[in-house]
Amino acid sequence: MTVNIILTSITAYFVSRKNVMWNRLMMFLIVITMYFNGGLIPNYLNIKQLGLYDTIWALILPGAISSYNMIIMRTAFLSVPDSLEEAARIDGANHFTILFRILFPLIMPTVAVLILYYAVGHWNGWFNAMIYLKSRTKYPLQLILREILINNDSSSMVATATGDTGDKLAISETVRYATIIWQHCQYFLYTRFFRNIL
Repeated sequence: MTVNIILTSITAYFVSRKNVMWNRLMMFLIVITMYFNGGLIPNYLNIKQLGLYDTIWALILPGAISSYNMIIMRTAFLSVPDSLEEAARIDGANHFTILFRILFPLIMPTVAVLILYYAVGHWNGWFNAMIYLKSRTKYPLQLILREILINNDSSSMVATATGDTGDKLAISETVRYATIIWQHCQYFLYTRFFRNIL
């Protein structure tokens, strides 16, 4: 999620600046990617040719920036008064200083929402792992949970994943505790977020 937030904030900052040449054209091209994409086969061929197949980067890099989330952050950047940026420029601040020390702290509620959006997206993201990962040892928890739900029995999945049915208890406990931890983190984020809004 750190990669998601950093890349989204840098892109949104760049597109939100008023002195960027062809700003409207870039926003138009970004919005088009929300409606049209290359499809599954070209994405698969891209991952294969870039050497990302069967690596964790095949799950991280293709979805590093969401156009929808970038537009939300761009709107938050546009809501900050220009006078803050002008004052920082007079003090000698560069673009990264303006972004991470002035604008970023001002839009923290938006960043919290985007962290939540990206976290839920990653938690629900089992399909890309199924397509791009070949080694069962690299499967994320979501894909293992999906296989358990489809098979309705964890014994066959555990036997193929570990080669030994003796680790069935350990894997089932890992799945259970990971789900409990995720539920508690989500509850904490929701209550903290709503408390700060109200």
